[in-house]
Amino acid sequence: MHIILGGTGNVGSAVAQALLKRRQPVLVVTHDPSKAKGLRQNGADVAVADVHDVETLRSIFRQGRRLFLLNPPAAPSSDTAAEERHSLAAILRAISGAGLEKIVAESTYGAKPGERIGDLGVLYEMEQALTAQPIPTTIIRAAYYMSNWRASLQAARKQGVIQTLYPEDFKLPMVAPLDIGEIAAHLMTEPIEQTGLHFVEGPNRYSSRDVAVTFAAVLGRPISAESVPRDQWLATLKSIGFSNKAAESFANMTAATLDERFPALNSVERGVISLHDYLSRLVQLSDRK
Repeated sequence: MHIILGGTGNVGSAVAQALLKRRQPVLVVTHDPSKAKGLRQNGADVAVADVHDVETLRSIFRQGRRLFLLNPPAAPSSDTAAEERHSLAAILRAISGAGLEKIVAESTYGAKPGERIGDLGVLYEMEQALTAQPIPTTIIRAAYYMSNWRASLQAARKQGVIQTLYPEDFKLPMVAPLDIGEIAAHLMTEPIEQTGLHFVEGPNRYSSRDVAVTFAAVLGRPISAESVPRDQWLATLKSIGFSNKAAESFANMTAATLDERFPALNSVERGVISLHDYLSRLVQLSDRK
């Protein structure tokens, strides 16, 4: 049995679906069973748990042999770094004594030690903790999720603008969740002794201006990218519901990303879904609602 923690989110559900296509047994762990209806219909088992409930989580982990670990994101209205460290600590305690034989964990490009740098710091700590424990572990460092642009769809439709903290021409590695799902499913089914660090991104790197151009092509209307000046990052984030501490963490993570030297193209595992393919599908799904 493959246990998928966070199995109803964009990435976790993609991993579950990819494993189900391979006729692998899947147990999806979620805090909201209503989101797991489609996965259940496709053959997945579903377990409901709060990640902070260590004993319940450990009992679920004992039902499988391999775990896909995705530390759930905290609400931006909270102190995200503190909340995500709290969740991670509980998950790591639940892993201990669960009898798992292999873990595949979802991390991020640019993960590195540091305070108030958002996921970069928290997920680096996750990597280090998993490397120090005895269960064989594979780490996926995924590029920026294309699904993050979902939040820009409404503004693109209604106002013809997408807002970004990045300079319009800054090229960022991006990847579709379905591509992560396919690669993660492959890594989940590898022999136990095969582990390592895997950088994963899509077929190309894209700027915010590329995103605007792609939205324009898909929506059939002019779209522009509007870059928020650095001295306005905190105010902008707070205006859309980020707490003071979450805004600080996200702004610092963005600054660190702008300074990042990303892996060379020949050293990454590449997905096949282009930005155009992803945004086209996103718009189609939105039109059906």
